[in-house]
Amino acid sequence: MSHTFARRTGALAAAGFVAAALVACSPPTESGSGSSASGSAGGADAKTATSAADLGGMEALVAAAKKEGALNVIALPPDWANYGEVIKGFSAKYPEIKVTSDQPDASSADEIATAKRLKGQAGAPDVFDLGAAVALANTDMYAPYKVATWDDVPADFKDADGKWINDYGGYMSIGYDSAKVPAPTSVKDLLKADYKGKVALNGNPTEAGAAFAGVQMVAISEGGTAGDLTKGVDFFKQLKAAGNFLPVDPTPATVESGQTPVVIDWDYLNASLSAKLPTWKVFVPKEAVVAGYYYQAVNVDAPHPAAARLWQEYLYSDEGQNLWLKGGARPVRFDAMKTAGTLDAAAAAALPAVEGTPVVPTQADSDTGKKYLADNWANAIG
Repeated sequence: MSHTFARRTGALAAAGFVAAALVACSPPTESGSGSSASGSAGGADAKTATSAADLGGMEALVAAAKKEGALNVIALPPDWANYGEVIKGFSAKYPEIKVTSDQPDASSADEIATAKRLKGQAGAPDVFDLGAAVALANTDMYAPYKVATWDDVPADFKDADGKWINDYGGYMSIGYDSAKVPAPTSVKDLLKADYKGKVALNGNPTEAGAAFAGVQMVAISEGGTAGDLTKGVDFFKQLKAAGNFLPVDPTPATVESGQTPVVIDWDYLNASLSAKLPTWKVFVPKEAVVAGYYYQAVNVDAPHPAAARLWQEYLYSDEGQNLWLKGGARPVRFDAMKTAGTLDAAAAAALPAVEGTPVVPTQADSDTGKKYLADNWANAIG
């Protein structure tokens, strides 16, 4: 995913994803669950623990994580799905564990590259938060682990062996400063003269999940599919020829300064900017409702294996899930928490409105689209 602003067809609830109808992607076919350990809460046990129970329960996991005293996260900008508050919340709950947030503006591809480069070193990332295409191409780098709330997450949103689990999701959208441009009513509107030099895409779609999904949204709006991105690339080529495409990686700062008045990005990222810029609005085009989840995983070579697993437990607790919801993202346990009465109702009610038939790209869509962009994006956009 691009963290610079910094991830089949189904139905969605008005606020949260309908778990039974929405498929995040086809899960990988490999099995390969790690061996589990039991007994003491030492580092060796934590490295192979596939649940807190393997270490003797949550208290033992917490004790092991505090003993390590550190956690390395990567590519988590504060404004992305409210990660700033998520990190603060974890730190407040476990002050003995120092959280180091590295490369907050990195992409999903950067996360994997950094983990490979720093393998065996104390500064390597302990956990990953990845877009679908990158996540599913690197499953051999994840340690199987199932959080305490694992059963709340439908099978289609997690790997059966615990290698990965979807964390939060949203819809691809067009964010715009209503004080600078007219409200778009469709993707095609972006070709109009009103948007000259104003339309930015969140990242490079050949390596950033948000940008990749943005091209999928455009392709679908033009009559293509989530897997056939020909029409999407053609549209961006037209956008560039018209002088409307802005080759600037958007950030909250570029939005507030007016440098990027229109941004194609996930709705929760665009929505988060309204608090800082009251004239900022979010539009999800009904002709191309592209939904998607990001993926959470523990680095198999995590230098702090207990802290990595405790971080997962926090993210999938009611507290962690509600913090993502507060950031405008739809947490994967949305439906289960709503049923249990633990969902932040006010935050859920504030989610952007969505009309139309959602499309959730499959693994096959991701594979074919990724190849097409690798071969054609640079030639079309430069």
